[in-house]
Amino acid sequence: MAVLRFLVLIFALTSGFLMHGQNPFITEQFTADPSARVFNGKVYVFPSHDIQCSPPRGRKKWFCMEDYHVYSSENLTEWTDHGVIVNQYDVSWANTDSYSMWAPDCIERNDRYYFYFPTQIKDTTKYGSGFSIGVAIADKPEGPYRINPEPIKNVKGIDPNIFIDKDDQAYLYWSSGNIYVAKLKENMTELASEPKIIDNLPTEGLKEGPYLFERNGNYYLTYPHVANKTERLEYAMGKSPEGPFEVTGVIMDESPTGCWTNHHSIIDYKDQWYLFYHHNDLSPDFDKNRSIRLDSLSFNRDGTIKKVVPTLRGVGLNDAFKPIHIDRYSDKSDNVNIEFITPLQRKKGWKALFNKSGSWVRYNQVSFTREPTQISIKALSKTGGTIEVFADSRKSEKLAAVQIPKSIDWQTLTVDLTNPIQGIHDLFIVAKDDAKVDIDWIKFE
Repeated sequence: MAVLRFLVLIFALTSGFLMHGQNPFITEQFTADPSARVFNGKVYVFPSHDIQCSPPRGRKKWFCMEDYHVYSSENLTEWTDHGVIVNQYDVSWANTDSYSMWAPDCIERNDRYYFYFPTQIKDTTKYGSGFSIGVAIADKPEGPYRINPEPIKNVKGIDPNIFIDKDDQAYLYWSSGNIYVAKLKENMTELASEPKIIDNLPTEGLKEGPYLFERNGNYYLTYPHVANKTERLEYAMGKSPEGPFEVTGVIMDESPTGCWTNHHSIIDYKDQWYLFYHHNDLSPDFDKNRSIRLDSLSFNRDGTIKKVVPTLRGVGLNDAFKPIHIDRYSDKSDNVNIEFITPLQRKKGWKALFNKSGSWVRYNQVSFTREPTQISIKALSKTGGTIEVFADSRKSEKLAAVQIPKSIDWQTLTVDLTNPIQGIHDLFIVAKDDAKVDIDWIKFE
């Protein structure tokens, strides 16, 4: 039996874990600064990786990051972790005492993949002090990556971002007090022009994390900026990758719960634009352990960006035959609360707490590719209660009523459906009585 458990663990470690399409969409570890790219018809996300400091391993109450993973998905709902692609201990010029593998980026050129990462310099006599930016190169987005032995010459700063224009000219953007831009040579590892500061951006408050994209002839320079107390996502528009740019608006407001940082990327995938960003969902008391999120983004007719309101539901269709975590709701009544399942093990996620008759949760975009006959609910109720499930409206025909027996332990209960369902539907989960019922997930059989 021990051998079997070992083989199962090895399979999981080598094949990657599947995460689901609610926010945050990666929950098995802390992630931040998501750089999303479309390669070969898939979305790949290259985030930084927050870990918990334990001095002398890292600086107490500060960011602690030693490696990078890459994730991929074809449907933005199920994500595969391809494992570590770059580790600070493999970077010859990195100060491995700093744990400063901060926000990265990746780009494809001529069937090769160039991964850019910042970290603190070890040999200050040779390279100067502070941060520089390194490059690792691979033949596939998942790696393996070969790390260049030297950082990019004449670049000092963090938050690399790469953009290749329609004329095939590549540009490197980064931040260090200001936001900088320089052209890259064809080899993607050397500058082809002197760095220059991008003008006309806010002069007050920290700005960092540049991410540039083009749409309909407009170039959008997007960046986090501390306009007040914490970072919000802003953007400027121009007609050239190097500007001039005009500050245009806000993409996402400051975190309502006080997460100090936000860092993002924006992509067009299958004719829909998406904003990737981060929050401290799994670590609400310490905003240096963050988690990456994903929401839809759209534009006004004049090309300006419509402000994105963060959601817990995220994007993508959820498979009705896999666990649906209704705590990542689309909407809910005021008398439904969301709490961690286990406060001391927050990566186990959340639960929805019902305690009043008629209280409800709506969960959008559930795909029934075939007609189910049963529904299962993982629930807990110390008094016993009844939960009802409806499709599309609380006034529609009931799909099922599930009686939750009195228990101090979680139970998975399965009952027959009372009405058929197929296609794509929103779900309503409704309390029939005033009993307190906690729900982890539901799924159909």
